[in-house]
Amino acid sequence: MNANQLLDASDLPYGLPAFGGITVDDYREAIELGMTEQLAAVAAIVADPEPPSFANTLVPLELSGVRLERALNVFFNLAAADTTDEIDALDAELAPKLAAHSDAILLNSALYRRVEAVDAGGEELDPESAYLLERQLIWFRLAGAALQDADKQLLKALNERIAGLSRQFKIALQADTKELAVQIDDPAELEGLSAGEISAAAAAASARGLDGKYLITLVLPTAHPYLSSLENPDVRERLSIAQRSRGSRGNEHDTRAIALEIVKLRAQAARLLGFPDYASVATADSVARTPEAVHDLLTRLAAPTAANAEQEQARLQENAGHELRASDWPFYAERVRVAQYAVDRAVLRPYFEFERVLRDGVFFAATKLFGLTFSERRDLTGYHPDVRIFEVFEDDGTPVGLYLLDLYARDSKRGGAWMSSFVDRAKLAGSDTAVVVNTLNVPKPAPGEATLLTFEQTETLFHEFGHALHGLLARATYPSLAGTSVPRDFVELPSQLYETWMLWPDVLDNYAFHHVSGEPIPAELVERIRAAQTFNEGFHLSEYLAAAVIDQAWHSLTPDEVPTDIESIPEFEKAALRAAGLVNAALPPRYVTPYFSHIFIGGYAASYYAYVWAEVMDADMATWFAENGGALRENGAQYREHVIGFGGTREPLAAYVEWRGRPAPIEPLLARRGLLKA
Repeated sequence: MNANQLLDASDLPYGLPAFGGITVDDYREAIELGMTEQLAAVAAIVADPEPPSFANTLVPLELSGVRLERALNVFFNLAAADTTDEIDALDAELAPKLAAHSDAILLNSALYRRVEAVDAGGEELDPESAYLLERQLIWFRLAGAALQDADKQLLKALNERIAGLSRQFKIALQADTKELAVQIDDPAELEGLSAGEISAAAAAASARGLDGKYLITLVLPTAHPYLSSLENPDVRERLSIAQRSRGSRGNEHDTRAIALEIVKLRAQAARLLGFPDYASVATADSVARTPEAVHDLLTRLAAPTAANAEQEQARLQENAGHELRASDWPFYAERVRVAQYAVDRAVLRPYFEFERVLRDGVFFAATKLFGLTFSERRDLTGYHPDVRIFEVFEDDGTPVGLYLLDLYARDSKRGGAWMSSFVDRAKLAGSDTAVVVNTLNVPKPAPGEATLLTFEQTETLFHEFGHALHGLLARATYPSLAGTSVPRDFVELPSQLYETWMLWPDVLDNYAFHHVSGEPIPAELVERIRAAQTFNEGFHLSEYLAAAVIDQAWHSLTPDEVPTDIESIPEFEKAALRAAGLVNAALPPRYVTPYFSHIFIGGYAASYYAYVWAEVMDADMATWFAENGGALRENGAQYREHVIGFGGTREPLAAYVEWRGRPAPIEPLLARRGLLKA
């Protein structure tokens, strides 16, 4: 496959790239050609002697980046999911070039004036076109299009530097995460892990030439899932320390100076744009609208959440017989869960065999709600041998697109779980089908062994598939409004809502069977699971809120307020958490600065609050489904029409209020999290 085919995949099934034929040089050539072509298209728009109109300005602007975007979508997912030294080098090389390229368009004064002229011209437009015009003006203004030339040059330099630093942060964190994997020599030290987890640790060690040893690879959040089951407290502490040491060891992979520079540069960019801080920039194009609204929500949740966590901690310490360390909390939480609710999550794993969870749970719920069907395409090839590809159809046989699933952890993949899009459904771009990918980090068992998911991994699979459905089902005319192109604090609504179906009776009863005996999950166990759903929520919400508070604290600083000493970072974080009432040595934030990839790599800068903001709507939606019969086609049709089917073609909160007749109240979220007082 050559670069031109990478840019124009019209002769390939659904536009899925033929990965086996793409080289690193092909990516470079395709991306650079895409940038050149887009700039030429923009120059032609600006040079058009005709008066500015939607047809001669907005339409060609939308078309100008289609081929470049296709190449970038594939490359960026590869750089995150299956990178190499060559790909990392190209990623670092392209970062400042792409930042400069974006600035060359969004800071183009003549282009901006044409878009303003279209707006001022009062041209009669259909609703989607009118919304695109509104969005483009917002994007231009937030990018700095209205600045004077001297300030634009400063902003360009800041953007290029930030882009390069973000890539440095990613590469350093990935390298340190790999280096800090915990080696175990004595298998007895792995007591408490399942056979599949032990075989995965053996396979990970063998892959690094450590035959006969075991390697526990690290995950993105602070609390490693194995902390809940490892019996040996010293191994738990080693693992916990490794998790919390990433990016802060003073070696070549230290990310702290990079993070501080990024924060300062963002604050400087915000000042140039006329905002007091970067949090104000981020929320200007969000559902929340202002940092004050974000602060209000976080504050309303922090106090009752911290109180819940303190009560949980007291219970756990009573069970442990000693003061809890951060490495102890998940372990004793499971012991108390078993004692109080008779729910041992390790007992659940035989009922969460991956193939059944996927086909008879995740896919089954989509069939019940939307009539979608899924057929595996073994003739198509992904970017890694572990990638599975499924063709998706409407109930009448109309093709929807392709769903790619990349389940297993590996050293070439960054931590966490995410959804990416290779192709969006945008009529103007000639695409009426989508290609989306879900990426997770489940340890891969030895050949021949079943992949048994934990409760959390099962939940994550449902969560990420909610994003995938959003990408598959959203229809738009314009590429900028296609797929999941919605504000950060709305995009998590479909994913978090889809988690609901994991334990929904009709869905759970269809997939939760013991992988050996075939027996269904016992009804009494399911009832105990549901009864325990608010258990340890003080821990889970506290660690999340703490990370959101740290994110907001960094991005609420002026340039002069950003510290320069990397050793001051822990105290800065603690001061922010102390102000929010969330300081607890046994309950560290889900992410801290040196490995907070969401805000330094993943586009969630000053927006990590988005998960809980969207959860307010998600909890309200879950209540609506429960009150209206659950996973029914008629309910799915309404949800598709009013939430995920229109992509970014409408203002999402307005669409939500139009459907529900009001904004989402906070009470359903408080009840779900066990914070609603009687």
